[in-house]
Amino acid sequence: MALSWWLKSVGYMDLNWWTLEDVWRKLRSGEEAVLSEDAEHAIERCHGFLQETIANPNSGAIYGVNTGFGDLAHTRVDSDSLHALQRNILLSHACGVGEDVPESIVRAMLLLKIKSLSKGHSGVQLVTVERLLHHLNEGLLPVIPSQGSLGASGDLAPLSHMVLPLIGEGELVVDGAVLPAKDVLKAKGWSPIDLGAKEGLALINGTQMMLGYGVLALQRLNKIAAWADALCAWSLEAWNGRSEPFDASIHEVRNHSGAQQSAANIRQWIAGSEWQDLPREQVQDPYSFRCSPQVHGASRHALIVASEVFESEVNAVTDNPLIFPDSGRILSGGNFHGQPLALQLDQLALAAHEWGSISERRTFKLLSGKHGLPAFLVTNPGLNSGFMIPQYTAAALVSQNKQLCMPASSDTIDSSNGQEDHVSMGANGALKLWRVLDNVEQVLAVECLSAAQAVDLKSGNGLAPRLAKLQTSLRKEVPFVSEDCFMQPLMLGTRHWMFEGEGSAFIESL
Repeated sequence: MALSWWLKSVGYMDLNWWTLEDVWRKLRSGEEAVLSEDAEHAIERCHGFLQETIANPNSGAIYGVNTGFGDLAHTRVDSDSLHALQRNILLSHACGVGEDVPESIVRAMLLLKIKSLSKGHSGVQLVTVERLLHHLNEGLLPVIPSQGSLGASGDLAPLSHMVLPLIGEGELVVDGAVLPAKDVLKAKGWSPIDLGAKEGLALINGTQMMLGYGVLALQRLNKIAAWADALCAWSLEAWNGRSEPFDASIHEVRNHSGAQQSAANIRQWIAGSEWQDLPREQVQDPYSFRCSPQVHGASRHALIVASEVFESEVNAVTDNPLIFPDSGRILSGGNFHGQPLALQLDQLALAAHEWGSISERRTFKLLSGKHGLPAFLVTNPGLNSGFMIPQYTAAALVSQNKQLCMPASSDTIDSSNGQEDHVSMGANGALKLWRVLDNVEQVLAVECLSAAQAVDLKSGNGLAPRLAKLQTSLRKEVPFVSEDCFMQPLMLGTRHWMFEGEGSAFIESL
């Protein structure tokens, strides 16, 4: 499939503050991305200042400009080798392995790297940033192996693979085919970029892989949060659960905004339900129903905190050393360290897991044969196993998420001969988070499938109107199960409906 459709423009690549919504919008845009005049000026001014500085024979050693890297920082490089130094760092640091980074993340990485370089503190040439823009606009996406970053000096290995095509190395995805970058450049009539002083280091220092995963994970998590509340209401209706735990008064006296929001959402979903007016045998429901606002709300709060951190990082400069033309200084620091992101990526994985964990418990209750529902949500249980094994699958995914939620940021390892002696492991956290999200989406889909089945097994019409619309929409794609059948397509179809199909658009519109 051709990739050039996805981003013909994100408007101006400017120096203004970008919100996460701005990033998501830019990644959805269909027009051509161009640098604003202020961004071009900032890039050229910084590059010019760097050139003047290194031309001064008294400038001394500048890390990564006329020295080696990491523990080789004390090794001086002569002026005739500065271009080779920057090319070499790209080649030597492109050591990634494992599965390729998804194309959606690659696009985000390119966008975020351009944003960072455009701030005018990295010393790169304008032509280098413009070439990255060409890759972004034309959908010529670098092949980036996902493993190899310690999240310390940024995402060195992944970013090296991302920018290798600038010098005619590495691989690019073109219309779905993986091609050598040198062949693509030749076909486009592009010459490889002759990297100047500091450019290689500026291109591969930074947190753009961690950040790309985090920013797009938050977009997925917002949808997961919305579905979690809707599914709780759907299952509550099917199981004849009580509505009192969602009363605003309960949550006002605890003062947690996330729980208040979740309870309000659930109240809206069950509004107008005739089933809620029927008498209940039980005095209280299990925690998976009764405490859903508290659990869902805590995860919602984690999204708020992470959003603040990621938004700051979107607007940050994270390479090293940093150049400050206004004050005439070049300073070496540690803005590339991924710790701020690493802690949030771990927290988001745990927050997502909790949505999946409590969802699986509600599914378990729906299958219990209580509250007027048949065991395993199928007529003639015994002959039919019904929804027994979809719950197994959900339980297996929840269990795997428990294993994945071990914080990556709690680990560190010595590297670069001791020069880089504390690392964030944020890249590993990002990869784990992405897998956790895949699992959680499928767990929620199992609850969705089960709740819809339970509703159809109840006698009479009384489902809340908004939930009835979801039920009708789902049934266009996924049928009622009257007897045992091949269940996997129904599970996958429900997930697709929820997160990519009509259900996705439907829940976003409510």
